[in-house]
Amino acid sequence: MKTDREKFLSLASSGEERVILARTIDQAETVLSSGRTQITDFWDPYRTGLIISVIQRLGLVATADGGYPGAERKRVAIRTAVDLLPKDCDLGFLAIKGNFKHTRVTHRDFQGSLLGLGLKREKFGDILVTGDEAHVVVAGEVVPYILANLRKVGQAGVVVAELEQEDFQPSTAQYREIKATVSSLRLDSVAAAGFGTSRSKVVREIAAERLSINWRLCSDPAAPVKEGDVLSARGKGRVIIIAIKGPLKSGRTWVLLHRLV
Repeated sequence: MKTDREKFLSLASSGEERVILARTIDQAETVLSSGRTQITDFWDPYRTGLIISVIQRLGLVATADGGYPGAERKRVAIRTAVDLLPKDCDLGFLAIKGNFKHTRVTHRDFQGSLLGLGLKREKFGDILVTGDEAHVVVAGEVVPYILANLRKVGQAGVVVAELEQEDFQPSTAQYREIKATVSSLRLDSVAAAGFGTSRSKVVREIAAERLSINWRLCSDPAAPVKEGDVLSARGKGRVIIIAIKGPLKSGRTWVLLHRLV
């Protein structure tokens, strides 16, 4: 297993990914030695795929669940048998409601309030905001703590209630449509159009390791992007490349982007 460990850790492209895979291997070893199911934290699609790849190479079964169809962030259950049920990922479902008539709250506000309780981001999955409330998928083990301690989002008081999975209502993602022409399908050019900033600022964000393609950090401003790619900028949200047409007569390329809000 020691040789395999180094082989699997070599799949990581960053120190953070190496830590995630090391933890995954530890959990897999527990499953192999005891037969007891182990559950990972919530991760984005790229890291979830990386975890599943390692688990499957070890001859174990991996099932990812984010609580609802189309979930982005998921936990992975690791076990020896295939008879997995949704409960094996130990998910909890919460509704956070408040009176936000005098203050606009966003995904970032709800996330910040959960982090302010001392929780790690990996302990909760998708946050779906609709009007004056948010529905959140969380790790089952932190449900009691959140129910007992979350009282405010921003400056507004909130009430937190636990939901049954069948009552969890995912909302349609809200986005702003952006049509633009870019000089090339480089990361810096398309990201600048999508996030409404200059290429020079995007280059600085990339150098600071704050920008990802499909949830994987990218350090190359000239990295090519394509239709369907998801660009994430820390603190600025995400941009999805919906369509590409070109090159146009001007030599530029037309892009249709959705910036999630």
